[in-house]
Amino acid sequence: MCTLKEALTELENVDNTTKNKVENELVSIGSSAVPSLVDKLQVVRGIKRGVVAMTLIRIGDASVEYLKKAAKDNKDFEWVAQYLIREIKGSKAA
Repeated sequence: MCTLKEALTELENVDNTTKNKVENELVSIGSSAVPSLVDKLQVVRGIKRGVVAMTLIRIGDASVEYLKKAAKDNKDFEWVAQYLIREIKGSKAA
């Protein structure tokens, strides 16, 4: 298993297989990674941002509180946080 920093570094130049592997590794870290993932989501772009967002969605409810706090502290991030929270809550209803 890799660290969050290693996983994000690995995303620099990746194909879909590697991207999926890294996302799965991040999800396997679980809720302990959520605070760092929410912080990273506010600064990373491109593929990294997509993988971090999907990881938070897949981790689920553990992400919601951190996303709400980040949205409150960073108004530019508010819409992203609200979108992810809707995705998390919606996936539970399915």
